[in-house]
Amino acid sequence: MPSDRPAPGERAKAVGFSAVVGGIAGAALTAHRGRRATALGALLGGAGLGASEAVARARQRPGEIPALWQRIAVSAALVAPVGWAAERVTRVGPTVVGTATGAIGGTLGIRPQKVVMGPLLGAAIGSAFARRRPAPAAVVAATTMVAYRTLSAVLFRDSAVSLLADRVSPTDLPFVVPLGAQTRYVGTGYVRALADKLGGSYVAAAPDVGIVASLDEIAGPDFDPKGVDPQVREFYEHTTRFSLDIVPEWKLWVRPGYLLYRTVVARPLGQASVPMNQREALRGIRGRIDTISSTRDGVVDVRGWIRSFADNDEPIYVGIYTTYRDAERGYVSVGFPVPQGSFTATLVPRARPGGLVLSSRSPLEHPGHYLTYIDTTTGELTTLAVPGFAEELDVYVQDGELRAEHAFWVFGFPFLVLHYRMQRKDEPAR
Repeated sequence: MPSDRPAPGERAKAVGFSAVVGGIAGAALTAHRGRRATALGALLGGAGLGASEAVARARQRPGEIPALWQRIAVSAALVAPVGWAAERVTRVGPTVVGTATGAIGGTLGIRPQKVVMGPLLGAAIGSAFARRRPAPAAVVAATTMVAYRTLSAVLFRDSAVSLLADRVSPTDLPFVVPLGAQTRYVGTGYVRALADKLGGSYVAAAPDVGIVASLDEIAGPDFDPKGVDPQVREFYEHTTRFSLDIVPEWKLWVRPGYLLYRTVVARPLGQASVPMNQREALRGIRGRIDTISSTRDGVVDVRGWIRSFADNDEPIYVGIYTTYRDAERGYVSVGFPVPQGSFTATLVPRARPGGLVLSSRSPLEHPGHYLTYIDTTTGELTTLAVPGFAEELDVYVQDGELRAEHAFWVFGFPFLVLHYRMQRKDEPAR
């Protein structure tokens, strides 16, 4: 499905960006030698990284991302000025800079082994620099990133992401939700803003609506909706009839990284900010489904399940729920809008006694997770597959009570389970 190589204009932008990054990095790496050396370093850094980007793009085959060596060079160039700034502001030494740089690399690497390896490797490299005449922090940061990414490539050969498609039509990727955010902040008003763009009839907090129109839409060889407990069917088809209590269970090893992600990414973005513990969940969670319907037939085209904290409406997540069929099997795809793109979870249904399991853990082609950039001019999609991420939602009835467990894994390691209890809003509290 990939298209041809990037257009000359796109290559020029990439080369220009790398040249700027290289120039800043070159200046940071040579700043300790004086102004002339700094100016020369900026010139050489810009020319060098720009030239390597041009070579990488010229060698890039259709459907490939730029070569690993170039990605390593760019990442090292990005952290060099960060190390320089940290040294100037805080006066930290090489060991701290190396450890912090390794921690950044490990956190971005996602895989638990990388999360651990990053700061340990960084501390070792920083300590080695500190034993002799202390090296500039920019040099320590860049060296640490190169060493970390090179060692990661040797030890972990299965990539965290892979390019699935480049500049294709949304019809070529029916398992991807092609709806992104038009602003840097997603927030609880996303569906309203989307309605203004798409047109149609917008309903906030639509009454008596579900995240799917009917479970029959996702019937298949492994799932017969007729075997589902009526409460489970009602929950999916009339989600707004229910209130949800949530108890998050985070694994200890992932908490530091998640706290960093939530502070730096999720909250400023207004998207995907799961409660850290039960105490946060006790703030109360408000859920609603906003819809957009065609003005011609009134059929709901977009279902956006919006969850936020009850006390201040701070977003927890905004998910766009869709279904589609591939031959004889139905799927559920949930798109989480981000600026100019989306993160999609495509789940395949599986029967369980009286209930339903939706899972991305499947040998089938389409279930999985996908990060998509949406060209705002053409509507074309560039999509990365994220094979290291997996999730499974198990909805069932136990002792007459509707419950669910939503489990998540990264590279096979469990890191989060969300425990839900669902109760009809018109029923007395238990």
